[in-house]
Amino acid sequence: MKSILLACGSGIVTSTAVNGKVSKILDENGFKGQYKITQCKITEATSKSSNYDFLIATTMAPKDLKCPFVPGVCFLTGVNTQPSIDKIFELMKE
Repeated sequence: MKSILLACGSGIVTSTAVNGKVSKILDENGFKGQYKITQCKITEATSKSSNYDFLIATTMAPKDLKCPFVPGVCFLTGVNTQPSIDKIFELMKE
């Protein structure tokens, strides 16, 4: 079971949109039931990161992060999503 931290500015609006898109991508590619996504504010991400396998964020990567970072803005814009999807798949298989 992979623990995924998903962060945006407020921890509510954009992270909820990205959560739905990432969950759909994971489920459609054989990862259903193999992950748990927790949403938070980006200001909380660094302190929580040691308890997660990776962070997907709609902001820049925070300093002192203790897990791998995946850019998440692409899931909002729909532009150039494949690099982030590939990174998520790679981290899911580790």
